[in-house]
This record gives sequence, C-alpha cells and structure tokens, in this order.
Amino acid sequence: DVQLQASGGGLVQAGGSLRLSCATSGFTFDDYNIGWFRQAPGKEREGVACISTSDGTTYYTDSAKGRFTISSDNAKNTVYLQINSLKSEDTAAYYCAAAGSVYGLGFWSQYDYWGQGTQVTVSS
Repeated sequence: DVQLQASGGGLVQAGGSLRLSCATSGFTFDDYNIGWFRQAPGKEREGVACISTSDGTTYYTDSAKGRFTISSDNAKNTVYLQINSLKSEDTAAYYCAAAGSVYGLGFWSQYDYWGQGTQVTVSS
C-alpha cells in the first residue's frame, strides 16, 4: 500500500534551519510528483513546493522562494524540504503528498496520497 512518512519537524528558533524528510513506499517513485504542504493553526492548507521525481524539476510558491529547497533522493525514494532562515510565520504542520506526474507541477488539488504531518514550531 502507498505510504508517505514525513519527519524532521521540531522546535527551532527564528533564523534557524530544518530539513524535513518524506520517505515513501508502495508506488513507483519516478511516476509521481511529490509536494510539500503546510497548515498553520486557523488557516487553510497551502502548497509550498513540489518536485518531479523523474527529472528533478521543482516548483515553489511565492512564499517559499528563496528560503525553501526541495530535493529528492531517488535511490531512497525520499524527498526533502530544506527550510532556512525560519520565521514565526513558518510555524505549521507540514505534510508531504504524491500526485501522478501526468498533472505537472503546481497543481495542488491533484495530490491523492498523503502522509501524516510533522510539526514545525518557530520561536521568536
């Protein structure tokens, strides 16, 4: 069965960095795009970044450009999200999800498979 396991969240001071991991199994990794989403308290879930695991193409929302880097290790079927210069507004539960690569990048409504969230809390 399809599984996505997000990890790497934690409590960090503003200005610090974190690397989130999304370990996947149960599907052909190269056939899917993997996206990272986040949901802050009282707010809707939003897409942050996504990657084509077949060719490494990436896509970032405007809020993620400059401080977020998404990457994949196809040998490990794992996608990473590096977040630098963390800000209090980055506090949220972060989720990874998979969508068929046929949809292209940036189509946030097409993600079918979801992992559980990992909490990122930034203290000021």
